[in-house]
Amino acid sequence: MDPLGARSQFVDIQTLPTWQQQLDEDGEEPRQDQSDSPGSQLGFPSPFPFRPDLNRKIILFTGDVALLNCTAIINTSNESLNDKNPVSDSIHQLAGPELKDELLKLKGCRTGEAKLTKGFNLAARFIIHTVGPKYKAKYRTAAESSLFSCYRNIMQLVIEQSMVSVGFCVVNTTKRGYPLEEATHIAFRTVRRFLESHGNSIEAVVFAVSETEEPVYKKLLRLYYPRSEDEEKACLPLIPADIGNSEGEPVVPERQIRIAEKPGSLEDDSEEESLESDLGQVGNHAFARMEGDVDKQRKLILQGQMSEAAAQKQHQRNYNRWLCRARAEDLSDIAALKALYQTGVDMCGRTVMVVVGRNIPVTLIDIEKALLYFIHVMDHITVKEYVMVYFHTLTGEHNHLDSDFLKNLYDIVDAKYKKNLKAFYFVHPTFRSKVSTWFFTTFSVSGMKDKVRYLDNLQQLFTCIKPEQIDIPPFVLEYDARVTNYQYF
Repeated sequence: MDPLGARSQFVDIQTLPTWQQQLDEDGEEPRQDQSDSPGSQLGFPSPFPFRPDLNRKIILFTGDVALLNCTAIINTSNESLNDKNPVSDSIHQLAGPELKDELLKLKGCRTGEAKLTKGFNLAARFIIHTVGPKYKAKYRTAAESSLFSCYRNIMQLVIEQSMVSVGFCVVNTTKRGYPLEEATHIAFRTVRRFLESHGNSIEAVVFAVSETEEPVYKKLLRLYYPRSEDEEKACLPLIPADIGNSEGEPVVPERQIRIAEKPGSLEDDSEEESLESDLGQVGNHAFARMEGDVDKQRKLILQGQMSEAAAQKQHQRNYNRWLCRARAEDLSDIAALKALYQTGVDMCGRTVMVVVGRNIPVTLIDIEKALLYFIHVMDHITVKEYVMVYFHTLTGEHNHLDSDFLKNLYDIVDAKYKKNLKAFYFVHPTFRSKVSTWFFTTFSVSGMKDKVRYLDNLQQLFTCIKPEQIDIPPFVLEYDARVTNYQYF
């Protein structure tokens, strides 16, 4: 893992050209004799029309999906979630050993399902694990349906977890035998249909491919995401006949079910009209209107009608943007200040984070980068209970953070920061700092006032945290020894 604040090996997706932008780089579009095009002759509209708003969300990236700083990246594996393939191997290597332990708790994943874990040491905050189908020509229909489910369930998780970006690997691994081109058709149309219906909150969808896979992806992207009206017309005759239903799901006509109240009783047109009327009532009975219907609730979430959760989702999206920036930016100058660092644990086994006020030259640093560094360091700490120790020792006016900055920080950070912070130890406070803190915790932020503990000396701190569990700057020890006449050396 890279040292905190060092320039990362990870790839910032904001620096990658979108599919729409690549049109100028390619410099050419597929040419087709329009007189030979059945779509042009009969005036058929394309099922995948030119949509620049969708194209600006799509990114084709030739490289390792594990390096992307998306909100989530995709890992393709087997039913036991322990597959050995290049994608999984890279993700595990960069994420660290904690990922393997987390996967054991999931107890596997069925073909077509998608399951979520944290990203651990990756730039991505989450990893979505899925299992692609094994392909056999004899069972092609089943394989198509399962692969569709992989992509659909992934996109469903992206929306439900308020993710703003997702990085796809090629789900159909060579080991499972699915023809790349056939699988790519399903991938592109499924993602496209989902973005058309539910994609307002999604900012980027990255398809990460190898150099051998890139030509196929580049060729087929034009069909499903044409970048101009000319490209749309040129690609229309190349679109396969089977494009699935309105969600991109493969359709098998012989398996479609018709439900009638009295099967076998149709004799004339009037009775057929009666059947259509009866079918209109299917699903209107009391049982079908159960309020606990999970699918209905998911649909409401996707349509943005869960108004009580709207503010929370917007806040989560905003935080995710800050987190992505924090993981991609060079923060080595802020890290060098040693103003924020992790040390041991307190008497209750909770992680201790230290803030050294004297090491914060407020007037000399980029405050926004300081905020990014705080998020970069704290994001993985705050998933569990933790405490903070703030050394106010020998600080001056140039070390005091503005209350507006602190309020902004408090508003930006995720809910876990506030929920899992169990104590804030304020060491060597002055009368002025106590008054300022009281006003800030009383009128600007909620829930913090009861967590603040003022400690006049280190001996009071050591009743909560053992001396060997906290790394105290030498000048703090010297100051405390001078004030209390207690010798630490």
